[in-house]
Amino acid sequence: MTNNITNLFNIKYPIIQGGMIWVSGWKLASAVSNAGGLGLIGAGSMYPKVLREHIQKCKKATSKPFGVNLPMLYPQIDELIDIIVEEKVKIVFTSAGNPSKWTQFLKSKGIIVVHVVSSVKFALKAESAGVDAVVCEGFEAGGHNGREETTTFTLIPLVKEQVKIPVIAAGGIGNGRGMLAAMVLGADGVQIGSRFAATEESSAHENFKQMILAVKDGDTQLTLKELAPVRLIKNQFFNEIQELYKNNPTKDQLKDLLGRARAKKGMFEGDLENGELEIGQIAGIIHTIEPAKKVLENIVKEFEKTKITLING
Repeated sequence: MTNNITNLFNIKYPIIQGGMIWVSGWKLASAVSNAGGLGLIGAGSMYPKVLREHIQKCKKATSKPFGVNLPMLYPQIDELIDIIVEEKVKIVFTSAGNPSKWTQFLKSKGIIVVHVVSSVKFALKAESAGVDAVVCEGFEAGGHNGREETTTFTLIPLVKEQVKIPVIAAGGIGNGRGMLAAMVLGADGVQIGSRFAATEESSAHENFKQMILAVKDGDTQLTLKELAPVRLIKNQFFNEIQELYKNNPTKDQLKDLLGRARAKKGMFEGDLENGELEIGQIAGIIHTIEPAKKVLENIVKEFEKTKITLING
């Protein structure tokens, strides 16, 4: 399965594991990389010292390429950038911010840079900034999302028509059939988050993993658009948000309700009522917690089987 994404990252399969906060540590990233995909460490929930530890452990756990997902709005981003350069990380996925600020600096250090976008407008800006590829993330995805609410399978062909760099699809993809559909629409590879959140190597709390398995159609919703749109599982905290919306709240009131460390409380510490539980709509098809290697192998197997079936009619 060789194409411009596998060549870009020097990996076997064009499958990237999403760099999810509180979920994507070195164990998950190294397991995915060892299985032939590209594992990402999610730096958004890590202090600089913690990120360095995860990078060093990942380097010991795999000889394969891996990367770091770096939210541009992170308050200590300068320190994280320094660590990434010092530890000789070769691949960085940036998100939630302006790619022009750091792309050329990272590329000058020999780092491959990919930026996450939610619209054609931002894909073109990322391309102009010099990134090597873009991740087109539709609003089906878990966690923070674009305000446009464009679906993944609408976004892929729109972006593919406008940019010359490789396009990676993200959001609503959790199996081989979804991967094939994304690539038929023009994606060169896929980034998968939710399915890898429910793996043995995921650093998510076991309570959260079990909650993922219980998610059904309609159990997640995009909210907090005034702050930063985020897709959450409907729980007590989500219901409190909805109640507050009935009173036409200000941004400050929403911030007060959100408080601090809600995501950590839910996904990492396992508080299913008061925590922020970020997962994608595709969670409805996730029914087992398995090793990351098995998940990736199943995706590839189903991808190939479905492709052959379609070709043969």
